[in-house]
Formats: sequence, C-alpha cells, structure tokens
Amino acid sequence: MTGSATKVATTTKYMSWVTLALMTTSSVASLRSAPAMAVYGLACVFLYIIPAILFLMPTSLVAAELASGWEGGVYKWVSEGLSKPLGFLAVWCQSAMTIFYYPSLLAYVASTFAYIIHPSLASNGVYVAIVIITIYWAGVYVSSQGTKTVAGLSSISLVIGTLIPGAVLVILGLVFLGQGNHSAAPMDSSHLLPAWTGLASLVLIVNNFLSYAGMEMNAVHVSSLRNPGREYPKAMFLAVGLVLVIFILPALAISWVVPSASLSLTAGVMQAFDAFFNHFSVGFLTPIIGFALVAAALGGMLTWLAGPSKGLLLIGRSEGYLPPILTRLNKHGVQQNMLVAQGVVTTLIALLYAFIPNVSSAYWILSVITTQVYLIMYVLMFAAAAKLRKNKPDHPRGYRAPALYALCWLGALSSVAAFAIGFVPPSQFGSGSPLVYLLIVGGGMGVVGLLVPYLFYRNRRDSWKFDVPKGEQV
Repeated sequence: MTGSATKVATTTKYMSWVTLALMTTSSVASLRSAPAMAVYGLACVFLYIIPAILFLMPTSLVAAELASGWEGGVYKWVSEGLSKPLGFLAVWCQSAMTIFYYPSLLAYVASTFAYIIHPSLASNGVYVAIVIITIYWAGVYVSSQGTKTVAGLSSISLVIGTLIPGAVLVILGLVFLGQGNHSAAPMDSSHLLPAWTGLASLVLIVNNFLSYAGMEMNAVHVSSLRNPGREYPKAMFLAVGLVLVIFILPALAISWVVPSASLSLTAGVMQAFDAFFNHFSVGFLTPIIGFALVAAALGGMLTWLAGPSKGLLLIGRSEGYLPPILTRLNKHGVQQNMLVAQGVVTTLIALLYAFIPNVSSAYWILSVITTQVYLIMYVLMFAAAAKLRKNKPDHPRGYRAPALYALCWLGALSSVAAFAIGFVPPSQFGSGSPLVYLLIVGGGMGVVGLLVPYLFYRNRRDSWKFDVPKGEQV
C-alpha cells in the first residue's frame, strides 16, 4: 500500500511557474483595448500600471488562496464565505458580463474586417450591428454542435492575433521614429500623466479594470505548482510584467502614427497598421494583418462562448435557481437554450450600434457596462476571502496570500471606486448627454447584473433541480 502511494506521489505532474505565467498572459493580454489607451499617448503607461497595482495583483493573490482551499470556483467561494444567494449573484455576474462583452468584441471584429473590404464601414453603425448579430448567431450554432476543435483556439489566438501583430506593430513604430518622423502624440515627460479634466479623466482607469479581469479563473492552477507559496507570486509578477508589455507597447505604437482626434476605439489597431504599411509602401499587407486579427478574435469568441455559462448551468441545475427551459441540454450536451437566450439579449444590445451615431461611443458604453457587472463579482469575492480567513483559519489551503486582509481591502475599495467612477461619462465623449449615458450604463448594469438574478432567485423551485454528476458539482 505504501509503495503504491509512493508511486502515485512520484508520478504527480507539476506545472512550472513560468508555464502558469504564460497561461495567465494568454488569457488576459489582447490588442483590443490598445486604441482606447493610445488616445492618451505616453499617459497610457500610467493608465495601465495603476489598475495593475490596485486590482490585478490583489485579484491574483486572493483568488489563488481561495482556489487552493475550495474547489468549485467563485460560487463555492462566495457561498462558503458569505451566503448561497450572494454566491449565485457572483456566478451570475461572472457569466452575464459576457452579454455585453461579445458585442464589444465583435464590434472590434467588424471594424477590423471593414479595413479589408471598405475602411469607411468601420464607422457605420448599421454595418457593425449586422456583423455582430450574424457572427454571434453563427458562433451559437457552432458551439451548440459540441465542436471540440475550438478547444485549442485560445493558444493559436494568442500567437496569431496578439503576439505577432503586436510585435510587428511595435517594430514598425520604432523604425518609423528611427527614421526621424515625429510622433503624433507628445512623448516628453510632461505628458506622463493624463490631462486632468475632472472625474471624467478617471474613467479611463475603469476601462482597464476589465482588461485585467479573469485572473480568478487562472487561480485554479495554483495547486499544480510544486511549491505554491513561493512559485505562485513569481508566476503572477512575471505575468503582470508580460501583460503590461503587451498592453503598453502596442498602444504607444498606435499613438505614434494615428492622431488622437481621428483614432477609432474599435478600428484603431487597423488604422495604425494601415498608416505604417502605407508609409513603408507595403499597403498590400493591410488585408493580411486584418484577416489574422479577425481570425484570432473569432477563435477566442468560439473558445469562450459556452464556457462562462457552464458554471451558471451547473448551479442552476443543482440548486434550482434557473428554469429547466434554460438548463436543458441538447443531444451534444451543450446548454443550447441558454446560449439562445443570451443571443436574443446580445442582438438587442448590438442594435445600439445602429442607433448611437458614434460607433466608438457605443463600444465604450458596452465596455463600461461589462466592467460594472463584473466588478460586482469581484467585490463579493474579496469580502468572501476575508470572511473565510477569519471564520475558517484552519481550513486547508495550498497557498496563503500574504497580508490577505490588506489585499482584500485594496481590491474591494478599488473595485467600488471603479464601479462609482464608471457612471461618469469619459472626457472624450463630453458632447453627449450625461443623463443619457447614466441611464444606459446604470440601466444595463442594474437590469442584467442585479434585477434578473434577483428574480431568478426569488422564483427558484425545488422542481427545477437536476441531479448533477458528482464530478461536476460545485
């Protein structure tokens, strides 16, 4: 018996901390947010680093302790630390934020694709809405078929859609400056901080909270490290460094060649490539890079489409929180009805692009609503972590975050502050009505993030419960 146990122990497969750092980088880093920060030139460095310190590091370390002590993800953590109703709210927000995430992601796809067929379409709201609706429903169909080939698309997407284009963009930018060309954005020390225009200036930091969201999902791998206490912080600091490089350098490269006044938040990456390629007389490469960015974004969408709703599905079935029509599986074992219901709401949201004159404004509003909904989950996660450390200090944990209470306070206060600031219209959209902005953001967040889960929980039924296989329980 002892020999058998020893054999099992010696054959345990561990993950290196460098591997975990790269996995974390691939799940967080993206070029999609670069145009929004390129508007601020050199100040984008500040706008990326502050959320990394205030939000990314606390989230990473706190989620690691929770994941190493309680399996089942955010529902289990918040249910154990606070209550089951709040656990349901947390997992709902984690899933529901994708309702706003996909329209903003596909708006980026639509604007990028426009540069392949007709650049002027990038600012056409009706075109963007049609592309969002068409691609999303095609993705629902593919996902509902239980296609397994999309499982490996995330790593391919990182290389094709982020690393290669990002590196090319930065290299072109450096050569461009090296030839003596002037940067479109000032690069002197007086522009290290964004221009202060009141609270509206702080909204930029809020958008970057979403750029770093999702770290709690990678925390489940903490138990795969040989020495979690020593290796996990190293993995996170390396990941943070890599993520910052991938975020900051392409944003700077865009600011070097595209004036902020003409920069599109959805098509900014392609604007920069188009400008660089034309400058170096290789304009024929623009469609090629466009196809790479589109393919990578679509691969990422397919990879994530059914994933976030999986946890909500299991909880809805095991606890009776959702009606059977939503939790019923098709013959491929996919929650098709849930994806269709999500698609109906996504379609309605996509129509914002057809009715809001400025595509960049619609993109920004959807990004903020996504962040608002997701921040609710993070506040609950930080509160649960502090409560569990206090009430269950002896519960086995593979990793204990240093200064946990301070990290929880820092993360929670940053999330609450970001949540509040998110209701302030950003400075570059000051010409619009602040009241309309508040109603759209507050209404979207309130209905999807709070009202709908409350109604589901209030009307829960024991008859809605399904037997969930033991290996899939939360």
